Amino acid sequence: MMDRKSLCIELYRALYLIRTAESGILKDYHLDEMKTPMHMSRGEEAIVVGTCHALGKDAQVLGSYRSHALYLAKTGDTDGFFAEMYGKSTGNAHGKAGSMHLSAPEQGLLCSAAVVASTIPISLGVAFANKVRQMDRPTAVFFGDGATDTGVFWESLNGACLMKLPLMFVCEDNDFAVHTRKNERQGFGSIVKVAEQFDCGVFQSDSTDVEEIHRVAALALADMRRTGRPAFMHFKWHRYLEHVGINEDFDAGYRSKAEFAEWYENDPVDVQRSKILHEGWLEMDALEEMEAAIDWQVDQSIQLAKSAPLADPSEIYNGLFA
Repeated sequence: MMDRKSLCIELYRALYLIRTAESGILKDYHLDEMKTPMHMSRGEEAIVVGTCHALGKDAQVLGSYRSHALYLAKTGDTDGFFAEMYGKSTGNAHGKAGSMHLSAPEQGLLCSAAVVASTIPISLGVAFANKVRQMDRPTAVFFGDGATDTGVFWESLNGACLMKLPLMFVCEDNDFAVHTRKNERQGFGSIVKVAEQFDCGVFQSDSTDVEEIHRVAALALADMRRTGRPAFMHFKWHRYLEHVGINEDFDAGYRSKAEFAEWYENDPVDVQRSKILHEGWLEMDALEEMEAAIDWQVDQSIQLAKSAPLADPSEIYNGLFA
């Protein structure tokens, strides 16, 4: 079992990698060389990092179109990540996935998809297959609170409870479905209280502290293994940028910059960095050396992606079922 110091440093490394990779997108996106819309993960990094680490490398996960953090938390692979951003043949999907369909099945990220809630029923099938094959392998599906407005979410949660599947439903709740707040779309006050009516473990946290999220996810995993029931996890976060794109959108009128500023005081990357320094786990020089190595990795991956060839046009026909 990993000691707390090693755990917190490893969690920070993953947080910093995600934040730095997305900073690379912000820096170069205006050049119009990345031919894909961007759903940025800034603000939610701690949820995927803490949960994926607690689940372990053998876990299988699925995500939504906001998939950058999930891909990087699960793989650490910036070469494949930027190759897909630039639509190049060296990407996992040879440039066809773009930002919204990232996957790395061999590393446990089975798929992410652009249609809201569409990977939730797929995760049900994955968990069912693992149970039938008697594999001690948890499955987790990540989705926004907007996905809980769909029928397929409730059908899948109900099915997982009835079949007692090792499936973790991870709700990344930022209060908005695009621009619409929950109180304008949901006829109930608390998704957590509704989930508690189902035969599943229910876990929640409003913390931006990745170590706390890791703790909650570990509790949920232990409960799944002890009881055989699925788990529903509810985490809060704040989307730093517009729903799709790389800009701020506080002038759109549906939320205020003051609301963002309040959340940013507890930015997950800053919280973990400060903790490492405060606890004396790393001196500033050592921490900056680790960050510089990640900066270099990201920069090299961007340069590799820019110089890589585009896929042959015939590639568009590969991987089709019909």
